Amino acid sequence: MEIGTSVLTAIGHTPLVRLRRVVPADCATILVKVEGHNPTGSMKDRMAQAMLAAAEADGRLRPGDTVVEYTGGSTGAALALVCAARGYRLRIVSSEAFSEDKLIQMAALGAELILVPSANGRITKKLILDMIDTAAEFGREPNTYWTDQLTNSASIIGYHSMGEEIWAQTGGRVDGFVQAVGTAASLRGATTPLKQYNPRLRVVAVEPAESAVLSGGRPGAHLIEGIGIGYQPPMWDPNLPDEIIPVPTADAEAMTRRLATEEGLFTGTSSGANVIAAIELGQRLGPDATIVTILVDSGLKYLSTNVFRASRV
Repeated sequence: MEIGTSVLTAIGHTPLVRLRRVVPADCATILVKVEGHNPTGSMKDRMAQAMLAAAEADGRLRPGDTVVEYTGGSTGAALALVCAARGYRLRIVSSEAFSEDKLIQMAALGAELILVPSANGRITKKLILDMIDTAAEFGREPNTYWTDQLTNSASIIGYHSMGEEIWAQTGGRVDGFVQAVGTAASLRGATTPLKQYNPRLRVVAVEPAESAVLSGGRPGAHLIEGIGIGYQPPMWDPNLPDEIIPVPTADAEAMTRRLATEEGLFTGTSSGANVIAAIELGQRLGPDATIVTILVDSGLKYLSTNVFRASRV
């Protein structure tokens, strides 16, 4: 085994695992990319590394600068990891609407937290916009680089590696790809190489049923962290997915618990939503098809939430 030059070399090359017990009969093969194996336990390590590398390359980020971002937690932890490895100060705008575990992880990796209040502790369009406004204000300070994940196209490039890995791990057998939409970067980034290899790939976007704006619905409050910002994200490409599947929070939470107890895969709620949508697609495509979806992050980020509280002894 090679010795990495820094923790950043540990990003990517995550396992691809076949689901067995939560998948019904006569369904396609469902494979999950276990992104919780990244250093901070999230796929967001890929995009954080790509955004900062791009900013360093074109001079927007220089030694001694401060990085600023708004985030529900996983992007913040990923940025904190990369900033720690590269020597930057990091200020994160977040909220107590997101899991306490994520807030603790960001702080533990050296991020300075600024928390924006949320009505009833839920994720809403207003909360996201308030967080963006706060981050933008900090971003105007001298020697500060605002990564602005919702508009930063370098994050899309950061996910190309995920698509390349999936194609290699399946031996070129991917009929469908399913991914939940937050910034839309991971859906676009992973799909780019997959579509190049297989132009007939069926692409499915996933969003919270309570805030199904991509499907033409109204924004609403929900508890699926990391997705469903309440409006179309700037990097959203409506021509990319073949369909959009809305998943209710309660169903996503139930599948997340099933993945832990029946498959031994400990992950977060958006991952549960992904699996539900992948199974729905898989039942339509049939047993000869292969569907890949993403287990976005580790369940260790959600220990303090209602997702796993019901399973405590």
